[in-house]
Amino acid sequence: MTRQHHRKGLTRAAFAAGAALTVVTVAGAAPGADAAVASTPGKPQLKLIAASKSVILDRYEGNSGVYLDLGTYVTVDNAPLELKVTRKSYKDPVVATQILRNGTKTTTRTLPAGTVKDFSGLTGFLEVSIKNAAGVEVRKTQGAFCPNNASGRLRPDAPATSHYPESCSTNPFTLGSVWGVEKGWASNSSTVDYDAPVDLAPGEYTAKVSVAKKYRDLFGIPNDQPTIKVTVRQVTGGEGGGVGLRSSTPSGGHTAHGGGHDMAGMEGMEGMPGMGAGHHHGPRGADAPTPSALSHALEARGLAHLGDGAGHTDGSRIAPALKAAAARPTGRAGAPANVPKPDLRSLPAWDIAVTDGEDGDAPGKDYLAFSANVWNAGPAPLVVDGFRKPGAELMDSYQYFYDAKGKQVGYAPAGTMEWDPRTGHEHWHFTDFASYRLLAADQHEIVKSGKEAFCLANTDAIDYTVKNANWHPNNTDLSTACGEQNSISVREVLDVGSGDTYTQYRPGQSFDITGLPNGTYYIQVIANPANRLQETDTKNNVSLRKVVLGGTQGARTVKVPPVDLVDAP
Repeated sequence: MTRQHHRKGLTRAAFAAGAALTVVTVAGAAPGADAAVASTPGKPQLKLIAASKSVILDRYEGNSGVYLDLGTYVTVDNAPLELKVTRKSYKDPVVATQILRNGTKTTTRTLPAGTVKDFSGLTGFLEVSIKNAAGVEVRKTQGAFCPNNASGRLRPDAPATSHYPESCSTNPFTLGSVWGVEKGWASNSSTVDYDAPVDLAPGEYTAKVSVAKKYRDLFGIPNDQPTIKVTVRQVTGGEGGGVGLRSSTPSGGHTAHGGGHDMAGMEGMEGMPGMGAGHHHGPRGADAPTPSALSHALEARGLAHLGDGAGHTDGSRIAPALKAAAARPTGRAGAPANVPKPDLRSLPAWDIAVTDGEDGDAPGKDYLAFSANVWNAGPAPLVVDGFRKPGAELMDSYQYFYDAKGKQVGYAPAGTMEWDPRTGHEHWHFTDFASYRLLAADQHEIVKSGKEAFCLANTDAIDYTVKNANWHPNNTDLSTACGEQNSISVREVLDVGSGDTYTQYRPGQSFDITGLPNGTYYIQVIANPANRLQETDTKNNVSLRKVVLGGTQGARTVKVPPVDLVDAP
């Protein structure tokens, strides 16, 4: 069963007042101001800076340590830093290509093999040494760098907004990502040991931060080594809050890979600090958004969703509410034959574990829980509106079609939407989006999951390199995307390049395996199971994930073989 552990204290300021709230305070440290660095047209200049000379890290009672948010940033000037990160298939390694833009001229260079291992960022980018008051090194560690982390402008003449995605995907089956920092912007690099508290006793320390040599050589980064005074402060009693749950798989991994619908019973905590910043897997509040990867300094101040503006250039966004059409469509249903349509594809299941009856399942039974994702490869978004007749329990659903200029050119009936009253849902579900089944070794159906309806949201960036991928999808926040019980209409959208993850903690997200014999089975995820949605291709709607059940009733086990190079049980 998946374990949970808690991170406390995010409701109180855990850092010094100067700990990197706005990056513009360090504009004078922009790499363009360093006369020693010669600028090459189209080549980004990177520099590591510390926004503050000192930080305070609070160690809360019951916690095993502190989180190393040291307020360091990577500044980018002269040209944007842009990386395209892809893999051809799950049989192929992840490859990163740098995109160099100089006016209308674009060139590329492929980073050395092994530079990136997944889509969460540049592994081992930061190196940190921590010494105690006596000058003895007590901790030495490394940290990854996601260029899409919380960012802000260095100076007022920099681009007003960033067009790059706002987080790095950690869904194990991601296929393509774009990482970038605008010219004249800085990206938060303080993600050292983000998911593992560092056991530092209360007291005074000195942290020295540097960029690993291979990345200095690769990007031409000066060997700056900011030194930051660190004060670890013990906080006792009820000061720790309790916001910011995290969860991990038995192997110490994560559950909600980049987002997803998870953690039933956490309704109302959307956007709370610490809930699933984009560079790690989650978990989020019940159907909460996947926000930008924010620094803990921002989270601790309760600023995780302020967005860009005067005094808070943290780069985060709140998803605006989506509005359904003013009225249900009239006239003859249909759309031109050549109109762009979505392409729904299912990913293999992951986060697979045996549970014993949580989230509404019957106690005393064995369940096989899992996470699943259906994503849209485009080239058009999936747009579904639901309209409710007065007093009706169901909404009538319609799929809308748009031409290349975004003009609506048709519609088609697409089933229904139903209100789900269960804790952890409490919104309108589209009933014809996906289906889950457990198949025997010969791939005939054994068990059908009770999960048959979905609230659509762009929880995970699966492939932002496909045609028409939207790097800034609106409906990442299900508190706005899927309506309320008294809603008369609802619009749900799955944008191009994004997928919708439901995790193993959602009610109904499991198979009852009580009494099933040990052996080999397959978790089948089917997109658009009733073919009520019109797509460009329906041949890629089904995925299978092999599992091997063992043990005895009440102590069942499951082994999950890798999918080619992806080992994500």
